[in-house]
Amino acid sequence: MATNQPPIIKKGINWAIIWLYLALVLVGLLNIFQVEYRPEMNLVDSWTGLETNYSKQLFFFSICLVIAIFILITDSKFFSATANLLYALGILLLLATFVIGKNVAGSRSWIPLGFMNLQPAETCKIFVSLALAKYLGQLETDFSKPRSQMIALAIALTPAVFSILQNETGLALVYFAFFIPLYREGLPAAYLVSGISFAVLMVAAILMEERGFTIAVSIVAAIALFLLRPKIRRRKSILLLVAAIWFFSIALQRFGVPYVFEDMFQPYQTERIMSMFGKDYVPKDSAKIEAFMRAKEMQGKVKEGEKQENYNVKQSKIAIGSGGFAGKGFLKGAVTQGQFVPEQNTDFIFTAIGETFGFWGASLVTLLYFSLLMVIINVAERQRSIFSRVYAYCTASVIFFHVVVNIMMTMGLAPIIGIPLPLISYGGSSLMTFTILIFILLRLDADRQVIIR
Repeated sequence: MATNQPPIIKKGINWAIIWLYLALVLVGLLNIFQVEYRPEMNLVDSWTGLETNYSKQLFFFSICLVIAIFILITDSKFFSATANLLYALGILLLLATFVIGKNVAGSRSWIPLGFMNLQPAETCKIFVSLALAKYLGQLETDFSKPRSQMIALAIALTPAVFSILQNETGLALVYFAFFIPLYREGLPAAYLVSGISFAVLMVAAILMEERGFTIAVSIVAAIALFLLRPKIRRRKSILLLVAAIWFFSIALQRFGVPYVFEDMFQPYQTERIMSMFGKDYVPKDSAKIEAFMRAKEMQGKVKEGEKQENYNVKQSKIAIGSGGFAGKGFLKGAVTQGQFVPEQNTDFIFTAIGETFGFWGASLVTLLYFSLLMVIINVAERQRSIFSRVYAYCTASVIFFHVVVNIMMTMGLAPIIGIPLPLISYGGSSLMTFTILIFILLRLDADRQVIIR
């Protein structure tokens, strides 16, 4: 007798994404294993127990598989209906870290759960993706209006504010990845141009001396005056605009940069950024110099006259470079086996890939990520609902930001901001976050014929 009940997992699941997901998780397990492997280890016991990071990662992966199956058998409308509630839950979890949070490496951003530590700033990426998709998918949302744009930006960046308060600046920066789906939905380019211009000014203020910076800003202001002259008829308006650019830039170097590095950032965060530019930062206020240097010593970032951040990047470059084209082979990397690179199973796991499998292995992993992103973007563009499309772009943007920044970080091309490599780095919160992001996308795509509001 025929029944009208749908199958447990409906047709339409994008298996390409699942196979790419499994391949990246497998790469992660193998590399976490080789970072910790020692010849005297009992392999059976080390994999079946929970005493090593790779056995814990395997345990986290088994939990993720259960969660993934649960998501695939859930009605896709559930995620739209509960998006705002889940976002509120995420904000409450962020607030809870200030009360019951566990301090790890100077960051009070973890909630202990016994078998693992939950990092709300990590899992909030899921809730922000759903909330943004819900808001932009509403019929009454006119994203061409500034009010709607401000609300969307507030949804995206509110968790970033809490992350900064938790001393998780790196994770806070990840939330700026949501500018990409917002731009896809019509966010004016002026927001991006303003943000990029501010970043360029910030870097210039760090690298240049005060006199040179003033001259450079004056030249830019003069060019702006020349280019804007035909478009703005009133001469007074042009002069006011140029003067505003000039005063803002000078104030940024004299007051903005010192405030950010001395009052907002922790000393180790300042070291991370300055080490990228090969500079030492000395506070402009002489009264703060002694306290600043003492705080650096307390953070343990000075080791035998060499900055620890420079040491991390130096060892990372040595590991990647020593792999050559073909790599040294599995379990044969001297730097990897010698544990010369700190945090090599989390933030710096790409160094193990580069040393062990060489250029071809690193390229293959990069190709896996590129393929995953291309498939997700293709999935995004074929959605019939704004909710599903925005969510898909949010997922792609978060993965893209993590991959690019993490790989650049290990090669010394970006500051060490402490974000994991998706699906590969060790960590239950990270693996669970990206698993949920990807499988919600699969569930929405499988029901793409349904218009979700």
